[in-house]
Amino acid sequence: MQIKQVMTSKPEYLDATATIREAAIRMAEHDRGFTPIAEREKLVGVVTDRDIALRGIANGVTPDDPVSSVMSGKLLYCYQDDKVEDVLQNMHDQRVQRLVVLNNDRNKDFVGVVTLADIAKHCETDDLATRVMHCCRQYH
Repeated sequence: MQIKQVMTSKPEYLDATATIREAAIRMAEHDRGFTPIAEREKLVGVVTDRDIALRGIANGVTPDDPVSSVMSGKLLYCYQDDKVEDVLQNMHDQRVQRLVVLNNDRNKDFVGVVTLADIAKHCETDDLATRVMHCCRQYH
């Protein structure tokens, strides 16, 4: 199975100039804890609810500061044609629950997001379910 079969396609992203408040509101409206961040339609990072809490609130950043001040600048990604098993191993190795999905290694166009939950919904084998569970054990 390939990532394009389980990912969330065409997800929303925010501009790096958006405020932390705007990011938090969007995440709340869409019941998610992760939003890609772009500058001139090029992805430059991601922000999570955890980034807002630990890099923002804990450090005295205000809700009106730009989301770029708390985002993770390291963009972790996979490609839509990657095998689910390979991406799960990547998530485990990187200790993340979500990855940005790009179309291919030439264009690198943003086409989706894949989460552990997306993969779990499509578990067809006991081995894949075990791999998802193993990946989840890192999180408390």
